[in-house]
Amino acid sequence: MSKTNACRILDSLGIHYELREYKVDPGDLSAENVAAKVGLPTEQVFKTLSLRGDRNGIAVAVIPGSYELDLKALAHLTGDRKIEMLPLKEVQSVTGYIRGGVTALGMKKDYPVFVDETMELWDSVCVSAGQRGLQIVIAPADYLRATAATVGEISREKH
Repeated sequence: MSKTNACRILDSLGIHYELREYKVDPGDLSAENVAAKVGLPTEQVFKTLSLRGDRNGIAVAVIPGSYELDLKALAHLTGDRKIEMLPLKEVQSVTGYIRGGVTALGMKKDYPVFVDETMELWDSVCVSAGQRGLQIVIAPADYLRATAATVGEISREKH
């Protein structure tokens, strides 16, 4: 397994992490599917979303796999009046990653990262390593430090 940019960034910061590989199903890139394949509860597997605000541009939101993003709460935290998901066709050109492999670590630019506060409830969390089929298991405090993230209540349980 080759190291991704995300792994190299964590290595350079001296941050301990574990890699977990899984078989990719291109027809189902959901966090629930990834969680089942890496053997963790969906709430512990965090997905990375790319968004664009009307005032401050691109932002990155990291939320539990079993939750949905609260756009109003995120807009409040980013200082935008309105924020919306980046169209899928723009994700790779903006982030440098493809859908199902987006990570806040090592994007094309240093965009502001916003993480749901539930991340801090876990001893370790799972995030994308920057490619489909590879996840990073990491201590929340280390992830927050590596991404310089702002923590807030930005998601809610799916109904």
